[in-house]
Amino acid sequence: MNIRTGALVAGAVTASLVLSACGGGPSSDDTSKGAGQKGAAGFNAALTGVVNPSDKKGGTLKVTNHDSPDSYDPVRTYYANVWNFMKGFFVRTLLTNQAKPGEDGLVLTPDLAAELPKIEDGGKKYTFTLRDGLKFEDGTPITSKDVKYGVERVFAQDVLSGGPTYLVDVLDQGQKYPGPYKDTDPDKLGLKSVQTPDDKTIVFTLKEPLSDFPYLLAMPGAAPVPKAKDNGEQYGNRPVSSGPYKFESYDQGKKAVLVRNDQWDPKTDSVRKALPDRIEVTFGIAVEEIDNQLIAGDIDLDLAQTGVQQGSQPKILLNPEVKKNADAPTTGFIRYFAINTKVPPFDNIHCRKAVQYATDKISMQTARGGADAGGDIATNMLPPNIAGHDAALDPFNTKSGKPQVDKAKEELAACGKPNGFDTVIATRNAGKEPKTAEALQAALKNVGINARLDPTDASLYFRSTIGSPSNTHAKGYGLMMAGWGADFPTASGFLAVLVDGRLILPSGNNNYPELNNPEVNSLIDQAKAEPDAKKAAQIWSQINKIVMDEAVLVPFTYDKALNYRNPRLTNVYISQYYGQVDFGSLGVS
Repeated sequence: MNIRTGALVAGAVTASLVLSACGGGPSSDDTSKGAGQKGAAGFNAALTGVVNPSDKKGGTLKVTNHDSPDSYDPVRTYYANVWNFMKGFFVRTLLTNQAKPGEDGLVLTPDLAAELPKIEDGGKKYTFTLRDGLKFEDGTPITSKDVKYGVERVFAQDVLSGGPTYLVDVLDQGQKYPGPYKDTDPDKLGLKSVQTPDDKTIVFTLKEPLSDFPYLLAMPGAAPVPKAKDNGEQYGNRPVSSGPYKFESYDQGKKAVLVRNDQWDPKTDSVRKALPDRIEVTFGIAVEEIDNQLIAGDIDLDLAQTGVQQGSQPKILLNPEVKKNADAPTTGFIRYFAINTKVPPFDNIHCRKAVQYATDKISMQTARGGADAGGDIATNMLPPNIAGHDAALDPFNTKSGKPQVDKAKEELAACGKPNGFDTVIATRNAGKEPKTAEALQAALKNVGINARLDPTDASLYFRSTIGSPSNTHAKGYGLMMAGWGADFPTASGFLAVLVDGRLILPSGNNNYPELNNPEVNSLIDQAKAEPDAKKAAQIWSQINKIVMDEAVLVPFTYDKALNYRNPRLTNVYISQYYGQVDFGSLGVS
């Protein structure tokens, strides 16, 4: 897997982007490169090319998902497929990633902004000018104040928890801004570090230079929200569109229907194709049934993009006519589980190490689909597509994936539990998670650790089930199944939120082990401030090693996902930014 670099350039200032080429690319046996209007074709063709290129408009894009979205409020969502869905259809931001296959899809480009930002004061001041002709779905102009208000909503964590909080960390600067709902400013625009001198201009002033700041403005949480239409925690039930589609209806847990937004002007948007007339999303379908409907051609795509079930993989991989309509990209995700340091006996590092050694990563890999469809065995918490990854970092000697029963029993004795102990494994009740958790449960039982499974609804899982420390303590969740992909393609975007002890939140927490290591926290600050990308990567390698030595996180696969695409889909390609099909480019023939 190659690590490549590109750049977001504004004036004389360059923000380094770590770009990746994931998934091994198409093979000469499976994929024809395609040419002209034919485009790419065959298995894995969408990894590097565009399958069925077309500008034809019309038709209904039919997609489904077993899980409901965590939220359609741009501030409250943290699912990669929801970010991809929002970006493609109804949420625009100042910057976004280019709608292109391959490494070009990792480069940031202006979206609501007319051009890349003017960066001044040594990288601490970012000035954006909005495009002309921008409107919300009701026809009201999108102004810089709408963008500022949208950013301010991220600060209202007492009302709008669940999404990333990077903007709070960067923009608060000691003001202790409470968010717009408690803002004493008459216009509810009291955040001092963001200024709007006129309706077309927005200025962000940082306390310190942060080369990753443009990525934060490409997240949905930085999207404009009209203050007059904001109804707080209910906003996700009917968000106001700034993109090419708007909600016709949304029946939570059942179905969402999007139709064209006639106030969207394609002249203002170089990213989205907006080809279908209508988009229908069905939720709550059993994962096996989703696979059946995909292969039968009844639906176009599974929005989850986490791969077909194990029973469906032979139907795809062993049938050349079916296989040519599938892709298995490396997603950039790590599949791992967290060990809760606040739930005994895992406050003892030897009990945590016993779990590290007892884990059968091969059986967990198998449950996720094997090496081809599930991913490669993971040995540390930085995936290969992120700078700072060290393939040799394997402190518990798990590269083979096999459990080390004798080592596990030694650690059990060292932690005063020679006969094992009881604990609880928290897991989502969807997709590959249950069988993966069962594989972990079986491996732990071999050394005397009796782990009861507690499956939970996926839509609540990360925000309030394992994302609430008070809940994990109360329910005795010693082990928590999880997956993680970079919020943006740097080590800062990947690892910081998982291990920074200062980011442990009462709700929407992502530091599941509640690790609060002062050395880790200090090194994170050093890495974020380091302008030299190579030096920063070395610091992240050091952080990764310390975290692994703490034995609080157990990575088991670097994720791959075997996904099927309906042959009638047009403009299909994998966005490396999300490790998924780029939803906003799709059409139907």
